[in-house]
Amino acid sequence: MTKITAGPPATAPVRRRGIESARARQAVWLLLPTLIAIAIVAGFPLYRTIYYSLFDANLTSPDQAKFVGLHNFWFTTEDGIGIGFLQDPKWWGAVKNTLLFTVVSVALETVLGMIIALVVNSAFKGRAFMRTAMLVPWAIPTVVSAQMWAYMYNDSFGLIGRGVLGGQALLADNSTAIWALIAVDVWKTTSFMALLILAGLQSLPSDMYEAADMDGASKWTQYWRLTLPLLRPALLVALVFRSLDALRVFDVMYVMLGPNNAAQTSMTGYARLALIDNSLLGVGSAVAVAIFLIIMVIVVAYVTAFRVRFD
Repeated sequence: MTKITAGPPATAPVRRRGIESARARQAVWLLLPTLIAIAIVAGFPLYRTIYYSLFDANLTSPDQAKFVGLHNFWFTTEDGIGIGFLQDPKWWGAVKNTLLFTVVSVALETVLGMIIALVVNSAFKGRAFMRTAMLVPWAIPTVVSAQMWAYMYNDSFGLIGRGVLGGQALLADNSTAIWALIAVDVWKTTSFMALLILAGLQSLPSDMYEAADMDGASKWTQYWRLTLPLLRPALLVALVFRSLDALRVFDVMYVMLGPNNAAQTSMTGYARLALIDNSLLGVGSAVAVAIFLIIMVIVVAYVTAFRVRFD
C-alpha cells in the first residue's frame, strides 16, 4: 500500500503574501512623511520651473507672463533670428565644457579616490591621522579654495602661473582654463570620493577574503573578483553624487573665470546669466529644465550600466 504524505499547508503561501503585504503597507506609511517633504521641497519647485519655461516671463514681473509654448527652447522669427537658447552657440559650448569637466574630473577622482581608500583601509601606523588629513581639501569652502587657486594660477604673481609655467595665463584662454578648473576640482573632491569608497570597503564581509587567502588567491585577483563586484553599489552612489555635483558646477567657475566666462563654461552659469543678470525667467527656467533632463539621462545610464539592485 502506498503511503500518502501530507504536503505543506495550502495556507502557507497565502500567509506569507499577507505578511509581505503588511510589511509593504508599513513601509509606505513610514516613508510617507519623507515623500511629502520631498514633494514640497523638490517637486513643487520643479513644477514651477517647468511651468515658467513655457512662458515669456520677466523675473521682476512674473505675474505678467505670456504663454509661448516651446519658444524659449527653440524658435525662429520670420527674419531668421533665433531666440531659443538651443540656437545659441554659447549654450552648446557650455554643454560641451560641462560634460568634459564632468567626465575627466569624475574619472580622475574615482581612480585616485579608489587608491586612497584602499590605502587607508589597510592597517598601518598613523591610519587615523591619514583619514583625517585627507578630508582637509574637501572641508575648505569651494569659494575659498577657488580664490586660492586663482591666486596660484595668476600669471603675474602666482606660484603656478608665474613660477612653474613661466607667466602662462591659464585662465584667460578657454582651451586651457577648463583643464585648470579640472585640476582644482580633482584636488578638492578626490577626498570625498575616497570617503564614499572607503565606507563601501568597510562594509564588505571579511570572511570572503579569508577564504580567498586560504585558496591562494592573490591580492590582485581578490580586487578584481571580489572587491570591485561587491563595491558596485557604493561606486554607483559615489559616481552619481559626484556626477550630479560636476554637472551643476558653478561656484568654482564663477570665482575663477567671472560671470561671463562662467556662462560659456558651465550650464548652470549659463542659466544664471539668463535668469539673474538678464531677468529672463522663462529662458532661465527652460535652461534649468534642459539641465534636469541631461542629468536624468546620465543617472539612468549609470544605473543601467552598473545593473545594481537596491532591494
